[in-house]
Amino acid sequence: MRFDSVPMPPPVAARPSDPRGYPVPAITPWQDDQPQFALTDYGRSANCARQRLCSVCGTLMPRGPVWRVVGGGESAAIGDALAAGRPYRNMTPTLEGPGHRACMLYASMVCPYLARPNARRGLDARQPDELTEHVVRGAVRGTTGAVVGFADYEFGITASQVLFRFLDVVEFLPHDTADAHLAELRAELDRASGTDRAR
Repeated sequence: MRFDSVPMPPPVAARPSDPRGYPVPAITPWQDDQPQFALTDYGRSANCARQRLCSVCGTLMPRGPVWRVVGGGESAAIGDALAAGRPYRNMTPTLEGPGHRACMLYASMVCPYLARPNARRGLDARQPDELTEHVVRGAVRGTTGAVVGFADYEFGITASQVLFRFLDVVEFLPHDTADAHLAELRAELDRASGTDRAR
């Protein structure tokens, strides 16, 4: 599915875009007026964490659930826990911040790495460590992914990283290819539009 055929949440549409038309996430660093997709800017990520801003669109997330897109290993672990009736909580922190439901559904479909199981990363992490060693050029996403809602998140800001942990799964939307979420994204945008009209 072409990225420009995926309905864009209005706050994402307000973001700067690259020459191809891809919106640039709020946490993406820039170099020489070019967005560095697949990398995370420390200051932008810290600002989003502190102010409860969506890592995709950069606008306020209300109190309550937050969402993120997870890759194959974590998706499988969450699915297994839920199928067994067990709670899921990953105590390992991640560099990937939360966002609105619509923004994460959108990101799961338009980010080439997130959207397809055979997609490969195009960049290496700048300074690989135990949290970023999987961010290597050529790494494969894995057979499944998921958009996952969590009751809330915690964060910690070190001298060099912004780290997140997510609490209590409230929604699990697995996918092989993320275009499986197209109907869900449309419905979410319709709900948000109805809320806006009601105000």
